Parts: sequence; structure tokens; C-alpha cells
Amino acid sequence: MFIDYITLMLINLVAGLVLLATYVYFGLDESNQKRWVPGFGMVGAIALVTGLHMTFTWPVIGSFNIAYGETSVLFGMLFIGTSLALATGWDLLTLSIYGFFAGLVSLLIGVRFINLGLTPTPLRVGIAFILVGLGGVFSAPTLYFRKNRLLRTIGAIVLLVAALIFTHIGLDAYWAHLETFSTWQPGSYRKN
Repeated sequence: MFIDYITLMLINLVAGLVLLATYVYFGLDESNQKRWVPGFGMVGAIALVTGLHMTFTWPVIGSFNIAYGETSVLFGMLFIGTSLALATGWDLLTLSIYGFFAGLVSLLIGVRFINLGLTPTPLRVGIAFILVGLGGVFSAPTLYFRKNRLLRTIGAIVLLVAALIFTHIGLDAYWAHLETFSTWQPGSYRKN
């Protein structure tokens, strides 16, 4: 059975990027870190579950399963880890190290989207992945220099621009998928 839930993954990513940008700008030094736990946990859970399913089952065509599935697993684990760290008072350093490597993957995928022309708008999708990748690559320096408001502001802006691009991509995908799948029926409902 064909299942395409990249739309859900995209809008979940947007919510996560906006949450992360808000946390980087406003919450990094906040005394009540636990207020951020539910948001990071929800985004992480959806990203991890959908990413694992896509990675293990390849429900969509071609390398989109790698680009969206595997990055969603990395993103989901980072957000679940962040949620746990904020809930328990753990240091975020190891998560920022993991974020560096997840960011490298996102950078590479963004470049390959552009290079291979994987979508009708490969430049737009590629730039969005690259911006998310930059957020991951610079997570450790941002954490280390957390008192530097300029660095945090730049980081938040990069994440928000990526979120805006992925919002446009995600809403376009919802619009198209509602039409494309409007007459689709599971095999058990189809007439022979």
C-alpha cells in the first residue's frame, strides 16, 4: 500500500524549527527549562516514528526515503534528547555534538537535492536543508557562546528562514496531495 506522509513530516519539522529558534533566542538562559519539554518531546516523537517507518519500509519513491526518513530520525532523536535533557537538567553539550553530525547530513542532502534536481523546485528544497544543516553544525558554538546575543539572533534567523521555506513546501504538498489522493482507495475498497 502506498503511503505518503511527507506532508506531516514537513509541518512537524516546521514546528520544530520554530520551537528551536524560539528556544535559541529566548529560552537558552531561561531559569525554567522544563517549560520547553512538551514541545520538544512532541516534535521529536512524530519525527522519530515517521522517520523510522519511512527508513525501514520505503513507502515513497526513490531517494526521498533517505532524504526525509533518515533526517527525520536524526531530528527526532535530537528533539527527544533535548526534551529529556531539559526535563532532567542534563547538559546540552552532547546533543550539540550529535547535532553537528546531523547538520552535516542535512547540508549534504541539501547540496544533492540541488545537484540532482530531485524535485520540481530543487533549489528551494536544497536551500532549506542547507539552512537546517547550518543550524546543526553551529549548535555547539551557539551553546558555548550562549551569552553572545548576536550569534543567537543569527542562529534563530537561519532556523526561521528554513522554517518559512519548509512551510511553503509543506503547504504546497498538502494542497497537491489532497487533490492527487482525492479518489484513492485502499485495495479492499476497489472494485475488480
